[in-house]
Amino acid sequence: MSIDISEEEFEDLVDEGLRRIPEQLLHNVNNVAIITEDYHEFDPHILGLYEGIALTDRDSEYTSVLPDKITIFRLALCEAVDSREELVEQVAITVIHELAHHFGIDDARLHELGWG
Repeated sequence: MSIDISEEEFEDLVDEGLRRIPEQLLHNVNNVAIITEDYHEFDPHILGLYEGIALTDRDSEYTSVLPDKITIFRLALCEAVDSREELVEQVAITVIHELAHHFGIDDARLHELGWG
């Protein structure tokens, strides 16, 4: 089953996911672009992807670099759920999961915390 949702509606869901993150934490997000695409080019089952240098790995030489990128995959998420309510929740989980990578939290720890 695949949930039908427009790109604009999906971007609103991504924004809703970001609003779940405490404002104090969001103030520490630095040099990150969050985008949406339909699928990952090489693996259509990936729901989200963080590409960049985590805050915990940045040093004094971290200057003049392109922003980190978080991609949330719309159609992959729509195919991974059974209802619109589940989509709303899974988008939020994916946004939080990928943003956690920006803060240096790895997949193993995210799974331990229930955000896998």
